[in-house]
Amino acid sequence: MSASPIIEEYLRLGLSFDRLEEGFVDAYTGPDRLRAEVMNAPAPAPRELAARASALRSEVAGSALPDDRAAFVSSHLRALECSARKFAGDDIDFVDEVAAYFDVDIEMGDEDAYRAAHRELEDVLDGTGTLADRFAAWRRRDEIPADRIDDCVRAFSGALRERVRGTYPLPDSEIVDFEVVSDKPWSGFNYYLGSYRSRVAINGDLTQHMSALPHLIAHEAYPGHHTEHCRKEQILVGDGQDEQTIFLVNTPQCLMAEGLADHALDAAMGVDRFTWAAEIYADLGLRFDAERAQRISAATAKLLTVRQDAALLLHDRGATPDEVIAYLQRWLLNSGERARQTLRFLSSPLWRAYISTYVEGYRLLETWLDADPHGDRLRRFGRLLDEPLTPALLRAELATA
Repeated sequence: MSASPIIEEYLRLGLSFDRLEEGFVDAYTGPDRLRAEVMNAPAPAPRELAARASALRSEVAGSALPDDRAAFVSSHLRALECSARKFAGDDIDFVDEVAAYFDVDIEMGDEDAYRAAHRELEDVLDGTGTLADRFAAWRRRDEIPADRIDDCVRAFSGALRERVRGTYPLPDSEIVDFEVVSDKPWSGFNYYLGSYRSRVAINGDLTQHMSALPHLIAHEAYPGHHTEHCRKEQILVGDGQDEQTIFLVNTPQCLMAEGLADHALDAAMGVDRFTWAAEIYADLGLRFDAERAQRISAATAKLLTVRQDAALLLHDRGATPDEVIAYLQRWLLNSGERARQTLRFLSSPLWRAYISTYVEGYRLLETWLDADPHGDRLRRFGRLLDEPLTPALLRAELATA
């Protein structure tokens, strides 16, 4: 089997998973005929998909695909085989499931680090009451009035778009349309439509905060998911790497993409991002305490692994939903409503393992970005946008640095 038929079979296989779970195919910009063939064919059996994924991995190993492309496709076929087995009802250990999907090993976080984060928050949050009370009071002060959210989204997306296009050129035709949606388990979502267009949905059921909105816009649009999709469509797909025309949930692509997107605001604006945000808010007539927000951000960064802990407790340690909610409230200082929203995400059959992409993706990419031999974090971020990197490749580069 030549390289092109292998990739075509990989695309057919990936598209078939949308027949089992709508939304499994996050984005597809490949040939319409392949999608039509898959959608019009009889619904596939999960075990059939698992066997196809396993067989195709063997074919990739003996193919003429360049090593980097073969490694990329093979790692994704391993993830798809695991997903198919889960759909078939196989009992797969949660830690093994995460490893198969995202090529990372996970474990519980360090509660001493969480206690240190809480001590830092004690120092920065004034007022009376418990730390959770004071954190909640600060979040209320940080809320964006509902009637100003659209203005804020437009302001930050415009500013970030201008900033990003100066460093990472995008086609003149690229565009992002923002919309507010409800009844979703996530805070924001990028629907990449192809031809350099995205639709970014923002969950209107969740209160938007001044300290978080710039990160959300950078994550979903510039220089996050939208920018990555555009650059890869232009550079990789343009070079004939058609495996990049499909983006599948619960694959190493996701860990790389979410890690990239969570570093997007820092890549675009650097250490001055809080001051920059305060200036934009001031132009909109909103007061944003940049110094305090920066200190709170530094402290809460030490709580990164709490949500992954919650997934482990729920799916690996036998904790009840109420125990998971209590854990989230204790360490993340969440309200009951916010903790239940997180539990909803962790309980979704499609998304239950996905929280590790934010945790392990952020940590792996942070280490890799910091290890740039030239000390140029922004230049290194461009590799994430433009190259078909995988967790294994990043670890290999770190091992030889």
